[in-house]
Amino acid sequence: MDASTIALIGFVGMFVLIILHVPIGVAMAVVGVGGFAAIAGLRPALTLLATEPASTMSSLDLAVIPLFMLMGGLATAGGLARDIFSSAQALVGHRPGGLAATTIVASAGFGAVCGSGVATTATFGRVALPEMLERGYSKGSAAGSVAAGGTLGIIVPPSSIMVLYAVLAEQSVLKLFSAAIVPAILSVVLYLTAISVVARRNPSAMPRTKRLPVRERVKALGKAWGAVTLAVVVLGGIYSGVFTVNEAAAVGVVFAFFFALFRGRLNRGTFLHVLSEASVATVMIYVMVFGAMIFSYFVSVTGITGDIIGGIEHLNLPPTAVVFLLVVIYVVLGAIFDEVAAIVVTLPFVLPVILAMGYDAVWWGILNVSLVGIGMLTPPIGINVMLLNSMRADISLSEIYSGVTPYILADCARIVILVLFPAVTLWLPSVM
Repeated sequence: MDASTIALIGFVGMFVLIILHVPIGVAMAVVGVGGFAAIAGLRPALTLLATEPASTMSSLDLAVIPLFMLMGGLATAGGLARDIFSSAQALVGHRPGGLAATTIVASAGFGAVCGSGVATTATFGRVALPEMLERGYSKGSAAGSVAAGGTLGIIVPPSSIMVLYAVLAEQSVLKLFSAAIVPAILSVVLYLTAISVVARRNPSAMPRTKRLPVRERVKALGKAWGAVTLAVVVLGGIYSGVFTVNEAAAVGVVFAFFFALFRGRLNRGTFLHVLSEASVATVMIYVMVFGAMIFSYFVSVTGITGDIIGGIEHLNLPPTAVVFLLVVIYVVLGAIFDEVAAIVVTLPFVLPVILAMGYDAVWWGILNVSLVGIGMLTPPIGINVMLLNSMRADISLSEIYSGVTPYILADCARIVILVLFPAVTLWLPSVM
């Protein structure tokens, strides 16, 4: 049996294991070791099982993930999300669709201190969703803005998923963070545009709120000083070169810890809960990375990526058409897998194709993360939608999917822009 056939059998076997609810990282590791054993023998395969996890554990870039997870947990415990929401509401709450716009702006701001899409969705499901429903927003419009805002948690740097991509693709974390800034701003602008259109066409779904006096608006803006300071310290330190990404994450953890402590919101129980959640999320990601590394090694040995590239060349499709084909595939995968799994499962096959067509790995990383964000909103699963439905059983899935539709259309426009104009992504890293 030739190596390409073994690779194909392994790929099918991996999906069968995933369908049987075997953890994705474990499924990838099992297939990687088994496939490599079929090609090179059992002893080299068992050696691979030891060396790849050891190499992953020693990665300094990957070590930043638990720090960002912990920083996000402490920021949530310290009430930074509610502070950001109050300040954003003071700024834009009185405009058409103001509270939905507030949720989007606040989610973007919280994403800069959290780095997790699911955590952002869960946080604003508790903070923003009750506020909108209380003020007459339709259930779909309220839940849709929270679910869409949650995707900004993985697009706005610092993002844990971007760190993961950087490690797997052997790219600079700082370069990816820089490349994400303009697409993140574009995402917020397009979301706000979608809100404006919906609010003007259907005012009853997104009613205006009362305009606050200037004094109260200024006072509300001052509440966000903690979140602004944390974001400036972390991101400013990274981009100015004062801190490495790891150092900035560590400083962010310390700042978030003392902020929550001095506000009286951090007791022993809360602290242990934050540590527990960060640990569980980190272990899940590390297991996936272990499996992805082993599986990637198996794929590279089989040479199947060369066959895939050759097959695409024989189709005589322009590179842009191939990219749009991958876009459709990723939107489907993102609706089935969570954001981490969708990237780690496909990267060994897709990245060599992207590089062979002459595209930049950093550009693809940002596009890849953006596509996964769309998948978090689309059926049949849409992890953000499912999360909100579990938090608020009184809001049906059909209502939430109806509410996220304008944001999905805005995302489609953003993807087209990023594909047709790579400079939108690559300009800022080139000048920094």
